This record gives sequence, structure tokens and C-alpha cells, in this order.
Amino acid sequence: MAERVGFFTDTSVCIGCKACEVACKEWNDVPDDGFVFRATSYDNTGGLGASTWRHVAFIEQRVPAPASAPASAPASAPASAPGDGGSGGPSGAGEPPADSVGPGVETGPDGERPGAVAGGPVDRWLMASDVCKHCTHAACLDVCPTGALFRTEFETVVVQADVCNGCGYCVPACPYGVIDRREDDGRAFKCTMCYDRLRGGLEPACAKACPTESIQFGPLDELLARAEERVTELHGQGRTEARLYGADPTDGVGGDGAFFLLMDEPEVYGLPPDPVVTTRDLPAMWGWAAGAALSMAGVMAAAFLRGKR
Repeated sequence: MAERVGFFTDTSVCIGCKACEVACKEWNDVPDDGFVFRATSYDNTGGLGASTWRHVAFIEQRVPAPASAPASAPASAPASAPGDGGSGGPSGAGEPPADSVGPGVETGPDGERPGAVAGGPVDRWLMASDVCKHCTHAACLDVCPTGALFRTEFETVVVQADVCNGCGYCVPACPYGVIDRREDDGRAFKCTMCYDRLRGGLEPACAKACPTESIQFGPLDELLARAEERVTELHGQGRTEARLYGADPTDGVGGDGAFFLLMDEPEVYGLPPDPVVTTRDLPAMWGWAAGAALSMAGVMAAAFLRGKR
């Protein structure tokens, strides 16, 4: 068995370029997913799916003008979000500190923030490249009836498309909503962590393409240690909102093979705050079923013997 490897995604340095999405599609020959432009967001993929194995989420946070602000206050001086370290209102008008605007987002020469849209200026963009978590306790493996899902020698979880029968059991089993089926043939697909590249001694395409090293690949133990150091560094800079997600081996899925450094609560990124392996009750359920079957067999045997008297 090879050493367990994984992803550490540091969202504090993600610039939303989506190079990881493109590299994933190109290497794995993943079809396009419609090129949908959503009028409410610059994010053109929307979420993970059978044809989106990497998804860079754009969390575009807008802050309304304070009620106490003068009517003539310029739109380029909104109040800061609670807890972001900025100051707003008449006594603190102006741009909030750079760290409250978000990584990679700077004000223009005229003082306006980029990405201003109807409904108010963007105060902060949180960007995060999401992917299959390659759970330590993967419910998708428990429910797959054909063995299409398997755990590799690198402790990653892979779907064999040529073995998948399209039953879809894995879709609701995933606590993160990662796995999906393609409409054209019904088979399930998700990130393989570029299993073919790993077997050839190469890093996954998404990590290779990331220009800021937001996506880091390597032995999981080394990534965990590196992530803890990064959180300590950010806390030392006053960015106390930084926290790790999916790195705790005592959580409901036993920790993830792909974990994240987040700059806000998990729910803000569309992640469950307390994920649990959805098949945790299966052993007990099988035990109850076996007990019920034995009881039924005993009743039938007793009735048969009674009928022969």
C-alpha cells in the first residue's frame, strides 16, 4: 500500500482563476457542463457534478449601506461586514482594510471595488476550489452494489465508469453532495484525484495548474502539518476567522483526504458544518433485519410443526 496522499486547499490565496477546472476537464476528458452564465454570479459552473469534478466557488458577499449614512454618501464607501475589521458609517467612511476585502481583490484607481453589480458593491469575495473529499469512511463505497467504487492504493476513492450500472445509490449516500450521474447514460462520475497520473508518479492536473499554490498535493500527514502552520500564521496576522475543514480524524467521516483552509463558516461555502458518514447505521440495520428474519423463520417452523400434529 502506497502512502496516503491528498489535497490541501488554502482558500486564502485562491484568486478564482478556474485554471484547476480547466486542467481537470482537459486531462480527464470531462465534457462541458453547459457554459451557463448566472446573472446573479460570475461563477459559470455553479457546483460540483458529474461533469464538474473541480468547482471554484465564488462567494460574493454584498454589504448594504448603513442606515445612518448620508444620502449623498458615495457607493464606493460601504459599511464593512460585521467582524471583518473594517469601519463604516460617517465616522469611518472609506475603504475597509485590505484583509477585509478578501484575497486577490484590490480597489481600482477611482476607489471603487471591482465586481460592483446591481444591489450594491461587492465587499468581499471568498473563493474556494471544491472537490471530492475522498473521505476516510466513504459511504459511497458502502452502498455501491457493483464494486464500481473502490479505494485505491493511495487511499483515494475512484469510480470505474465501465463497471457502474447507474443505480445512483452513491448519490444520496455522499454527505457532501459530490457524486452525480450524467443525463446521457446515467453513470456516476466524480474526481479521481487523477488516479492515472498518481500511478505514473505525477501530481493531479488541478494542483499542477494552480498558479498560487492554493491547491497543494502530497502525503496527507505532511499537508496536515503544513495546514496547521498556515492557520497559525494567519491568526498571527489577525485573521482569526481562518480555520481548517475536513482535517479532523475524529469528525463524522473520519477526516477527509481533501481538506480546506476556510476564511468563514463552512456553511458560507456550501459545506455541511458537521458531516457524518450516511451509512453509519447500516450494521445495526442489518442486525435488526437478520434478527427479524430469524424470528420469522422460527414462527414459520413452529407453525409447520404444529400443523403436523
